[in-house]
Amino acid sequence: MEWVQLPLGPMQTNAYILYNDRQECLVIDPGEEPEKIKKFISKKELKPIAILLTHAHFDHIGALEAIRSHYKIDVYMHIQEKSWLQDPDKNGSGLFQGITPITASPAENLWEREETSQIGNFRFELMHTPGHSPGSISFYFRESSLLISGDVLFQGSIGRTDLPGGDMGILMKSIKKLLTLDADTYVLPGHGPVTTLADENRQNPFLQ
Repeated sequence: MEWVQLPLGPMQTNAYILYNDRQECLVIDPGEEPEKIKKFISKKELKPIAILLTHAHFDHIGALEAIRSHYKIDVYMHIQEKSWLQDPDKNGSGLFQGITPITASPAENLWEREETSQIGNFRFELMHTPGHSPGSISFYFRESSLLISGDVLFQGSIGRTDLPGGDMGILMKSIKKLLTLDADTYVLPGHGPVTTLADENRQNPFLQ
């Protein structure tokens, strides 16, 4: 499996495209700039099979509808945020002056529990990691030693908890759960550069 990180929009939210030797790909957190996402997919001659959301904040869903409709693929997310796509106040786009309210149609698939999931030829573990938002999910691709953490854990930082549904105590419990994974696991965060669990456990000032 290969992957690319695409920082999108003014908040430089990281979308990820994971692809395999069958040319299938998953699109994770299409935050903005759908043409940039489509350009990479076209260049690599990939076939998108699903959109996965780590959570439903506005900066992670801005290009969702454009990508879903263009490729006619389903969206997967956690059930606790099932109404957020349709509600600008819940997804945060209605809370900040100067941001155009963002809405999208409901997700076709809702995860309710932690489990091992398979979409196409991609197999991964769902880890419910709330605290930044109630329905935050981290996707763990064990065979590839990859963890897509959304806005839970960053290089040298952690997710904010001052938005609706945020909770610092719950967030820290979620991060501790992530730290039980193999230390060499690469962390692909929602913003900023890639890191590893070992580096964050050793150097992240919020975890000391």
